[in-house]
Amino acid sequence: MAKRILLSAFDMTCVSHQSSGTWRHPSSRAWNYNTIEYWTDLARELERGCFDCLFIADVVGVYDVYRGTAAAALRDADQVPVNDPFGAISAMAAVTSNVGFGVTAAITYEQPYLLARRLSTLDHLTKGRVAWNVVSSYLNSAALNVGLEKQIAHDERYAIADEYMEVMYKLWEGSWEDGAVHRDKETGIFTDPKKVHPIGHNGKYYKVPGFHLCEPSPQRTPFIFQAGASGRGKQFAAANAEGMFVLTTSPEQARTVTKDIRDLAEKQGRSRDSIKIFTLLTVITGATDEAAEQKYQEYLSYSSSEGMLALYGGWTGIDFSQYDPEQPLEAMDNDSLRTTLESLTHGQSRKWTVQDVIKDRTIGGLGPVLVGGPQKVADELERWVDEGGIDGFNLAYAVTPATTTDFIDYVVPELRKRGRAQSEYQPGTFRQKLLGTPDGRVEKSHPASQYHGAYAGKESVDDRTTASNFEQYSKIAAE
Repeated sequence: MAKRILLSAFDMTCVSHQSSGTWRHPSSRAWNYNTIEYWTDLARELERGCFDCLFIADVVGVYDVYRGTAAAALRDADQVPVNDPFGAISAMAAVTSNVGFGVTAAITYEQPYLLARRLSTLDHLTKGRVAWNVVSSYLNSAALNVGLEKQIAHDERYAIADEYMEVMYKLWEGSWEDGAVHRDKETGIFTDPKKVHPIGHNGKYYKVPGFHLCEPSPQRTPFIFQAGASGRGKQFAAANAEGMFVLTTSPEQARTVTKDIRDLAEKQGRSRDSIKIFTLLTVITGATDEAAEQKYQEYLSYSSSEGMLALYGGWTGIDFSQYDPEQPLEAMDNDSLRTTLESLTHGQSRKWTVQDVIKDRTIGGLGPVLVGGPQKVADELERWVDEGGIDGFNLAYAVTPATTTDFIDYVVPELRKRGRAQSEYQPGTFRQKLLGTPDGRVEKSHPASQYHGAYAGKESVDDRTTASNFEQYSKIAAE
């Protein structure tokens, strides 16, 4: 039986996400990013195409590496202005029933106690359709604006992330026992305090003594995405991720990346299929190959080379204005997105230059572009999956919503003919839909599962009650 291809739409609460300059195209609605209607219309469209999820990226800094200023990014609206990614999810959930929502939040600048509540809240309101994309942030401008002297070193960010996830799992899985919530009007007991436990976390980076503020949500732990494929990032993903977002330029390169990730997952005691791997791709399609190519050339006429160099400056930490246009790029260690240059340099026979980035990535951004009619696109998607070991695609737009609508109208029917795309949704939570877990909770091999019920029989909130006061106030209440 042919393997189903997972489909995720890639967007961001901004104007120019992956393709620079195309917001000027007459059919673009990108400038409506700050309206509810943009997001609810998009959610309905994705559910029409039976997409698995909408993956919402985020940054909390600006792209100010290129020429040492954010001026180019502001002119082209390159991920600035940018709104909070959490805001529209409830509205999108209200107009859909099945599509999932992956939301990005950086552990570097969010306290786990508070973020755990925000994610649990959304998991309740969406009936279990939320995923969290765990990132550690890569922009130095973000670090400065939250009061740090500079960006935290790359590997230390992942050390922080390891402890952060431990705190989150304790709050989500362990703090409230199954059956803690009674909702019993007759006895007057909504929650049994004997079954709610402070987590008492006291670590190197975080101290969280209390219990989770939310009752258990449908998934307890939201589905976990991870978007870093550096060596340290892959180690983190192998332990925690259920979905992973990677940057690859070809099925051949993807095969090496996916094998490495699945090998690492096995070493963590997880199955090779416990992580669904998505690669970034922009698809320009139409009724025929010729129509798609014409559309691509039209989009290119609106693109901004300076805008793309502003984005790549932030993604790589390199000021490309200092490079000769024909100078080959080389991977280097810094505290930005290491995978960006690695995807262009590792396992590549082609030597990428600044000129190549301008020519080939002003549409598509971090990922490659596939141009063609339904058959050509479907053939190539199947090759990525069958030869590259990819499970699905994070599909960026060139022009929104036209790129997404074209994919749904032209490519999805072709994939369905081949048994590669779903025509209806499976029931259950987002995790059940993607992983097939029977109860929608994390798999037993996932590290979060060790905390489920781990505090049962240990100190509860009820144990902290002062006996004399409790008796006194109980008598008053009885009278």
